[in-house]
Amino acid sequence: MPDCAGPATVVFDRSLTEYDFGPAHPMSPVRVDLTMRLAEELGVLDRGLRMVPAPMADESQIATVHDPRLIEAVIRAGNNPGVLDEEFGLGTEDNPTFPGMHHAAAHVVGASLEAFRQVWSGESLHAVNIAGGLHHAMRERASGFCIYNDVAVGIRSLLDQGAQRVAYVDVDAHHGDGVERIFWDDPRVLTISLHETGQMLFPGTGFPNDSGGPDAQGSAVNVALPPGTGDAGWMRAFHAVVPALLREFDPEVLVTQHGCDSHIEDPLAHLMLTVDGQRAAYLALHDLAHEVADGRWVAVGGGGYALVEVVPRAWTHLLAIVGGHPLDPLTETPAGWRAWVRDRLGRTPPYRLTDGREIAWRDWSEGYDPETWLDRAIHATRTEIFPFHGLDPLP
Repeated sequence: MPDCAGPATVVFDRSLTEYDFGPAHPMSPVRVDLTMRLAEELGVLDRGLRMVPAPMADESQIATVHDPRLIEAVIRAGNNPGVLDEEFGLGTEDNPTFPGMHHAAAHVVGASLEAFRQVWSGESLHAVNIAGGLHHAMRERASGFCIYNDVAVGIRSLLDQGAQRVAYVDVDAHHGDGVERIFWDDPRVLTISLHETGQMLFPGTGFPNDSGGPDAQGSAVNVALPPGTGDAGWMRAFHAVVPALLREFDPEVLVTQHGCDSHIEDPLAHLMLTVDGQRAAYLALHDLAHEVADGRWVAVGGGGYALVEVVPRAWTHLLAIVGGHPLDPLTETPAGWRAWVRDRLGRTPPYRLTDGREIAWRDWSEGYDPETWLDRAIHATRTEIFPFHGLDPLP
């Protein structure tokens, strides 16, 4: 891992946990709270990572990517919780309304905008908002637990300030459909999503031939992984697709979404990564940010529904990597944090930051096996996308 050659920032304040769909909803804000408590107790925030407060995005900033009618609908829903508004995806099982919904969602957008501002201004080399990564929200509709698309607003802010090449890599188990769709026909934005195939999982999109609009062919990249893909297969797919495209695209900023619902224990998806595999992916993205974007890196959270067992450990690793001081996977979780989990949540906390796996994979250059679903998926993406970028799709 290259040294972090500049300051790194986490944008956070406790009120970001107000983005809360209620106690029965899988995306509980406790996962964000537990992550920050774990990172604090492990000293992550004292080693290379400064914390800055999260501002509130105003309606004009949100409207740079969202239909003003959606914003109005979200405000109405927050004033009248429980009302179903199917036109805008509000009041559904995925997106139940709650008091102050607009305020909470705008706060997440504001936190991500600050992370983007930190990096583009040069105040920070790396910046992270773990409460962000709400990648399913569409221009005119909330979707998949996502009210406003904070990532897309952040990318739009870079473009509005003159950025010409922004790369977005999404490692959530679910397809990053909202970000892809918002920039579908914009050649300045390269979106890459590695996710469980839409044949099996929400949102049912993200196939290799979904490759961008007529003015931006090859700008949307989708690796549709088979269910059951584990660390070795996931890393094989990542390294077969992502580095070559990022090197060719040569982004000014690398933006990454780190949903950790790819974990084997996650209740909403069917991939089989470990925390160790996720940590390896974060390290690879950090190194690519230094290689292709002079270290300019904005990272956000995303999905992840094993609230105690996985999310705090995965994202604490992410925070440590953003700060330039990765944690030893064998590190024990602090006794105080474990006691808090047991006493407040009645749950059994994990004891170490590792799942005990050594990460290794077979490189794509060693050959392609058409008999395996994974290799067929990788080959389909390379065949569809690589020629648009002047790259050879063959191993």
